[in-house]
Amino acid sequence: MVAVLEDASKCFQKYAFAHNQQEKRLFQGVEDWILKKNSEWLYSFENICETLQLNPDYIRRGLRVWKEAKRKSYSVEHQRSRLAPF
Repeated sequence: MVAVLEDASKCFQKYAFAHNQQEKRLFQGVEDWILKKNSEWLYSFENICETLQLNPDYIRRGLRVWKEAKRKSYSVEHQRSRLAPF
């Protein structure tokens, strides 16, 4: 279960700002899995967190904060690259 959670967080971070369709689908799948409030399936995000004694909302919040911070830094970098002389 630790490996599943670790892989999901790596996939979330790796593909959060993907450009091609396959990577966008991978990100959307993992984001949906993380956000889904369903503990019926053994390997649901909520069940894994509960088994590992982790707070799923805390992890979700951390990933959202990370994503927003990255989005802002990408936006700033993009603006700087547009202003840089060639």
